[in-house]
Amino acid sequence: MTYTVTVEPTGEQIEVEEGQTILQAALRQGVWIPFACGHGLCATCKVTVIDGDVDVGNASPFALMDSERDDGMVLACCATVESDVTIEADIDVDDDFEGYAVEDFTATVTKIVDLSPTIKGVHLSLDGAMTFQAGQYINLLIPGCDGVRAFSIANPPSNNQEIELHIRHVQGGVGTSYIHEQLKVGETLPLSGPYGQFFVRSSLPGDLIFIAGGSGLSSPQSMILDLLENGDQRQITLLQGARNQAELYNADLFTALAEKHANLTYIPALNDANEDESWKGFKGFVHEAAKEHFDGRFADHKAYLCGPPPMIDAAISALMQGRLFEKDIFMEKFITAADGAEDNRSALFKKI
Repeated sequence: MTYTVTVEPTGEQIEVEEGQTILQAALRQGVWIPFACGHGLCATCKVTVIDGDVDVGNASPFALMDSERDDGMVLACCATVESDVTIEADIDVDDDFEGYAVEDFTATVTKIVDLSPTIKGVHLSLDGAMTFQAGQYINLLIPGCDGVRAFSIANPPSNNQEIELHIRHVQGGVGTSYIHEQLKVGETLPLSGPYGQFFVRSSLPGDLIFIAGGSGLSSPQSMILDLLENGDQRQITLLQGARNQAELYNADLFTALAEKHANLTYIPALNDANEDESWKGFKGFVHEAAKEHFDGRFADHKAYLCGPPPMIDAAISALMQGRLFEKDIFMEKFITAADGAEDNRSALFKKI
């Protein structure tokens, strides 16, 4: 049986099959509902049922309190419908979001490369074309893992039948350990996508700052390649942070791109290079490199941040001290399965 769910305030309608969650149906029909963990733990996908019958499912009592349940709130990632339903969701309509529907694919591993001692580049050939926006991610089902793992897409959307992933080995992580120690070329893996709201807001004025750390380079790489392919004329500055030269990967790629494109500036920064006499670049954290390059003044820019939470938090502080505001900053924190599914967003801002 299929039911109709109307999503307010946009008025969009989705068809939800019996047993399918509201979030699953929405994403597969190109309707965005904010979410994070996808497992009923973080409360990001909380919506209010205005009309109709809904089963709240396996929602954590910490994410959905009894008083909220009494008020008709549910978590879209857990809730299933038992009739036609109207819900109200906290949706910011973004004119730059293209809203591609999530689809399922079978991916064949075509290449595995060592990008750094802790990061592998995994190249996958899809059994169909995936239409996505640069900066989005996929969910990958890895053998031995309980549930899927999310990885950002590193290639531009123009190459829509192949996916490039940058995967850091997390000590004790079942999924990344399998990829680093057991995954073989020719193996097939199920995945779904695209997901996410991390993409360039092309309608917003201002030059672009990308700050990336570790395997967080993947999304900015996709975005920058896409911008350059499409002849974007804004000034683009990429600041890439790593611990040492061994961990600084794809530097040759961006050095060459910066030499070819006058509107691209590439600044690598190493935070553990004080004893490395061969390193002639910036020594320090990547947010410090940004402050030095821009002389602490970031006004009239849009910033895109991708990497581990400590790097993101330091970058946000530096940018806001330099006169950027919440509306100017977009981010993707790389939180591993070992970090848990708690809400890591700022308590002060809606978007950050």
